Amino acid sequence: MTRPEMYRRFHAHAGPWDMIVVGGGATGAGVAIDGASRGYDVLLLEQSDFGKGTSSRSTKLVHGGVRYLEQGNLTLVMEALKERGLLLQNAPHLVRNLGFVVPNYDWWEAPFYGIGLKLYNLLAGKYGFGASRILSKEETLERLPTINTEGLRGGVIYFDGQFDDSRLLINLVATAFEQGAVLLNYAQVTELTKDDDGFVSGVTFRDAETGEEFAAGARIVINATGPFTDSLRRQADPSVTPMIAPSQGIHLVFDGSFLSSESAIMVPHTSDGRVMFAIPWHGHTVVGTTDTPIAEPSLEPIAQEQEVEFILQTASLYLAKKPVRSDVRSVFAGIRPLVRSGDAGSTAALSRDHTIRIENSGMITICGGKWTTYRHMAEDCVNQAATLARLPERPCGTGHLNIHGFHPASALKSATLGPLSVYGSDAPGVRSLMESDPSLAEPLHAALPYSGAEVVWAARHEMARTVEDVLARRTRALFLNAQAAMEMSGPVAHLMAGELGYSREWEDRQVEAFQRTAGNFILA
Repeated sequence: MTRPEMYRRFHAHAGPWDMIVVGGGATGAGVAIDGASRGYDVLLLEQSDFGKGTSSRSTKLVHGGVRYLEQGNLTLVMEALKERGLLLQNAPHLVRNLGFVVPNYDWWEAPFYGIGLKLYNLLAGKYGFGASRILSKEETLERLPTINTEGLRGGVIYFDGQFDDSRLLINLVATAFEQGAVLLNYAQVTELTKDDDGFVSGVTFRDAETGEEFAAGARIVINATGPFTDSLRRQADPSVTPMIAPSQGIHLVFDGSFLSSESAIMVPHTSDGRVMFAIPWHGHTVVGTTDTPIAEPSLEPIAQEQEVEFILQTASLYLAKKPVRSDVRSVFAGIRPLVRSGDAGSTAALSRDHTIRIENSGMITICGGKWTTYRHMAEDCVNQAATLARLPERPCGTGHLNIHGFHPASALKSATLGPLSVYGSDAPGVRSLMESDPSLAEPLHAALPYSGAEVVWAARHEMARTVEDVLARRTRALFLNAQAAMEMSGPVAHLMAGELGYSREWEDRQVEAFQRTAGNFILA
């Protein structure tokens, strides 16, 4: 899967596309898979890299949403729990079962949360990940040896899913490609074209690398641009009322010693009314998140000082080793594309249900929802798009469609895959690069496990076009240790230039650009 291959497929296509999807995050990729797997002609266009925005900046959980139980949104919880189970079946190389412990410091917490979590597990039905139960103080400490013991009475454990978000997204892109779709990163839609009746009938887009512009017609255009939903809607109709209430959430990343466990911590009520998690992830500890309303979305959001302090203070209540600013290896911010509600007093209260809107311009907009439910969102969207575009009616088949990289052995942490388990069935290909050139097997930095072979693989097979693509989304170096990622940027640029045929000047520009971006992931 390469960008030149995508363009060859694009140029070979005659006539209008059945569907043009704008936006290359989880929702857009899901729509591309669903549409292409039904036999529709699908073109997806992403202004930057796949997952540059929200879809690479999640809490790394495939979950039903324990918090939504309290809101009484059982329909959303049941839907998400079913989708969680399907994701584990379809992408076991990237989704795993993880135990979450709710530590109890008051006498009433164990029975209160115990009952709620039993309901959570009951709603999962046959897609359950494991039964929840109450833990003694000793069992809690066995699960969480680094928990704050002062006043600890015990805990409750339940099971949910964890994943690598941008790795899954790249595999979704590959799956859509295998189903026949064309997906282009660095292809920004510059104009929505209209027919004689004033309905959207296609797009003009610009290749960010060459500056060349292309036109493409479509029977239906689907707006899946997440936080930027209203911007595309205004292109189609300047009079539209905004429907997105953007909210920013941040996460702090520490080394693994802060959790030192295979289990996660779930704090059901923080001072701002949110749930907070401390999660083991790729040998590190991820803590988050916040919920801060913002005026306008940005492609590169930056953590606010009060958000950082809030997470540090809250984490210090539950971790024996109190984290301070100097312990932070990386900080990342993401924007939730929440759908506006006239009754909601804060973004934390807004629904995480998805919304599909048929615009007066004839375009379809899909927004809201959550990572876990991307497949169901796509199914709903394609059903409506096919009806609106008068396409032949065909059933959805993604419920049991294996995602690229599917490798059941990796669900068991197969020793034969080792640290390459996130590549699933592609792992032997990455390993063969190491065997053919032993220098590619060496770690690029002592603090992280990533090798030169993964850089070559990303450029050769995963449409990585920049140093940031590799260090932020094909590997997770920038999200785990921003300083180490900065130090890796030179060797990565050199390897990529060799693969893509670029000059030393390109390498220098790439390193400079990456250093600027990486600065947003480092606390001043």
